[in-house]
Amino acid sequence: MRRAQGFDGALAATRAAFLGGCSATSNVLAGKVFGIPVKGTHAHSWIMSFDEELEAFKAYAKALPNNCIFLVDTYDTLEGVKRAIEVGQWLRTQGHEMIGIRLDSGDLAYLSIEARKLLDNAGFPKAQIVATNDLDENIIQSLKEQGARINVWGVGTKLITAYDQPALGGVYKLAAIRDRGADWKYKVKVSEQALKVSNPGIQQVRRYKRNGEHIADVIYDEQADLKAGCVMVDPLDMTRQKRIAADTEFEDLLKPVFRNGNKVYELPKIAEIKERAQKSLQGFHSGVKRFVNPHQYPVGIEKSLYSLRTELILQARESVL
Repeated sequence: MRRAQGFDGALAATRAAFLGGCSATSNVLAGKVFGIPVKGTHAHSWIMSFDEELEAFKAYAKALPNNCIFLVDTYDTLEGVKRAIEVGQWLRTQGHEMIGIRLDSGDLAYLSIEARKLLDNAGFPKAQIVATNDLDENIIQSLKEQGARINVWGVGTKLITAYDQPALGGVYKLAAIRDRGADWKYKVKVSEQALKVSNPGIQQVRRYKRNGEHIADVIYDEQADLKAGCVMVDPLDMTRQKRIAADTEFEDLLKPVFRNGNKVYELPKIAEIKERAQKSLQGFHSGVKRFVNPHQYPVGIEKSLYSLRTELILQARESVL
């Protein structure tokens, strides 16, 4: 909440992060508003407000005996782990169990490995090791490759602020318009840059599947007849075409929310949306999801829509000659 952008940025981005796969949030307000599970630890300031780290851990354990994840790197990380273990042993005498520790600085791979040894040797094999500190997918992947013994990844700034892509390269263009009682008039925006030429029509996106795996996404005009199958065209290279058989399994992705001014869609609960997102991701080949040199997933325009687009572009160009 400290770093999210905009007056509701923390709420909107927390909701999006949960739908995208995160399991919990430290944003208590988002937990209240959306029903997202709330998890968290204490801050360095908690430790520093006491004369000794051990005293701070004990006070925290007394206040929240069922939610003890100790932040151990305020002074010396491995010594902090040892003090957390000491308080964890005290918690057991009170009928409670330490959840784990949090690492927020330093060599997370090395420190997590050494912390795991200390915890296991002290009889805390189930204690979780939480890692934070400007994590992103690339750092997490690197830590896993280094054999880091981290169970929970706390991702904050680089997720909540869209750190690597702060602006979305999306624009609004008119695709079709009609007067009351008249037919649709399809519109196209022409540009010298192929990427900026818009697509006309009453558009829908159809995702084709085979044996549970997504094989292509096709933009088509809702008024087109695809009963005989579909030919997908690469909008940047019309010689690249893919034929999809009529009996191929498919799902139309865009769902109408309003029709003729009336609401026709009930928004699913947040847990259902999250489940759908995860199921959808599982349908993509692993090569599409890798970070380095990912395989290009086929996306294109249905052939009759592509032909209409080309016709409208030629008409637009002729009109200015």
